[in-house]
Amino acid sequence: MAIGTYKKVLNAMPEGVFVFDDKLRVKFTNAAFRRSFADGIKKSGTLAQTLGCNDTGKCGEGASCDYCAFRRTMQAAITEKKEKTETVHTTVRRSGRIDKISARIRIFPVDEKGKLFVGITDGEYQSEIEREMLTAQQMQRRLLPAGKSMGGVPYAYMYIPCLGIGGDLPDVYELNGQIYGVLADVSGKGISAGMLSAFVKAGFDRKEENLATALSQLNAKFNELNQDERSYITVAAVRVDKANGMLRYVVAGHNAPILLKNSLGINEIESPAPPISNWMADFQYKEQELPFEKGDILALVTDGVTECANSAGELFGIERAESVLLQSHNAEDFIGKLKSALTVFCGGKFTDDVTAIAFDL
Repeated sequence: MAIGTYKKVLNAMPEGVFVFDDKLRVKFTNAAFRRSFADGIKKSGTLAQTLGCNDTGKCGEGASCDYCAFRRTMQAAITEKKEKTETVHTTVRRSGRIDKISARIRIFPVDEKGKLFVGITDGEYQSEIEREMLTAQQMQRRLLPAGKSMGGVPYAYMYIPCLGIGGDLPDVYELNGQIYGVLADVSGKGISAGMLSAFVKAGFDRKEENLATALSQLNAKFNELNQDERSYITVAAVRVDKANGMLRYVVAGHNAPILLKNSLGINEIESPAPPISNWMADFQYKEQELPFEKGDILALVTDGVTECANSAGELFGIERAESVLLQSHNAEDFIGKLKSALTVFCGGKFTDDVTAIAFDL
């Protein structure tokens, strides 16, 4: 076949293809590669010209060359004269905008002397995934509480996902003059956890006044998903009855304690009930109650708070969370101090989603 025919075949491929020599000079890029990495840039030439690099001067001698993921991978294939497969993270210019993308690149020599190499990449696919991830993050953030007060009850919260998409879901709403706070923590992390937290948002009945009934119904819906036993959801749910000075609550699972700061100190509320799971498919939750007084602070925290670990492997623990609450003047003060304490404790490296809600009663 003629060279023109080969180029037509390569241009029809959905994967990005680029050909370069042992001097790192790019000889050819197909349409998919240019669409993914260098739209509107030269089809061949130096690597800098092909990728639309902003560095001035000779390719390989610029300030950013040592950090060029493409260059490092290509150079490794040239030096070792054998196939190299890497996932690289880079910034590209496309259609007038700057995109950060991840790309899996496979490079191999095409002649015995190691003078010519072919690279194949699925960068466009990876870039599309990143855009979808960003959309999912934005959608998930729209599920978060919007204000700082509900029904005359001030509240504050923090939500720090350890990955782009989190598995925690804080919610605050009002029903029949009572204020509800729900804090769910699903098993796992990332995309699967985000999907499960979206299930909680859709499956939890906000129109049901009794929290025990709402959680029992959620448990029944969860069992319809046919998840394995490793999948579960812990929930701490409260409703604040201001008229009668009564706090009603349900705790599904032991990893979401409720803390109530009052004149006597801290009341740590836990309930021996299983999480939302298929462990006990027909389990019926029960609502319990506790009186509160004006000036009390109510806090709900996930295990991302209590199990936050420092470099020595020591856990933050419930005692430190209670100590922060004892030193706090109101809900907003508690959330601010808790976030600062956790950041200092673990150096800002969170390995689990960290979420908490606090209410001024």
